[in-house]
Amino acid sequence: MRTAGAALSALSLVGVAALAGCSSGGSGDGVSRNAPAASSPSVSPSPSAPAGSGWNPSPGSVAAVGDSITRGFDACSVLADCPEVSWATGSDSLVRSLAVRLLGASKAADRSWNHAVSGARMVQLPEQMALAAKERPELVTVMMGANDACRDSVRLMTPVADFRASFEASMRQLRAGAPEAQVYVSSVPDLKRLWSTGRLNETGKKIWELGICQSMLADADDLGPAAVARRDAVQDRVVAYNEVLRDVCAKDRHCRYDGGAVFGFRFTGAQLSQWDWFHPSRDGQARLAEIAYRNITAAEPPA
Repeated sequence: MRTAGAALSALSLVGVAALAGCSSGGSGDGVSRNAPAASSPSVSPSPSAPAGSGWNPSPGSVAAVGDSITRGFDACSVLADCPEVSWATGSDSLVRSLAVRLLGASKAADRSWNHAVSGARMVQLPEQMALAAKERPELVTVMMGANDACRDSVRLMTPVADFRASFEASMRQLRAGAPEAQVYVSSVPDLKRLWSTGRLNETGKKIWELGICQSMLADADDLGPAAVARRDAVQDRVVAYNEVLRDVCAKDRHCRYDGGAVFGFRFTGAQLSQWDWFHPSRDGQARLAEIAYRNITAAEPPA
């Protein structure tokens, strides 16, 4: 999801970067230790867990794993992570990340960790899970899979069996170090819907030509049979990935899948990055935080 670095950097020099709305940051070790927001937003009250449910809707700490979406890539400035606007652990007062909504801004600064890596695929999730387990979090958020479908060609997409094996290994890795941690698993976003929304912007299409998610976004205006079949193949693979996430999560008593909520969310142009028209913008990150908070604090898991 970040393969066109040199060309996109050049594009930024002729005016795109002037749109930057916030600066990227993070700790030197690559893990976001979220600084408190300038003004602490109010925290929505969390309901109590129903008796016997086994799910705590008010976890006291959050660790995030995943890819560029969870790192806030291209949300603040071109070709840069911006973990402070991350839907999962960010400190930005307008996004109101999941951690801030659950813990409040001051506690979130000390009790949330972002181990996501831009460009990561599912095969790299076990390593991230091992890092998350060391924090002994009460909740781990997972958003992974877009890069497995976003390849230079359909042929290079991660096979479904390999995707499943890596996710199962990731859950085992987490359980080895944090057996009681709750896990919230986000569905993979609908890449075809992102294509249909972003292709309405001429600047976005020019940026896509530089190499972003070519399995879906190549030749954005081509509606011929071959292009349609290619996009449908990517869509089918994303649907299959989400089925894997749902099935593997269902086998773990402390895991809750979002029921396809992120896949079903209709991102608008305002909710996509103004630098690549593909990653979530600051507003898009806020919508992901809302979805996660709603599902985690619900008395029952999504259908």
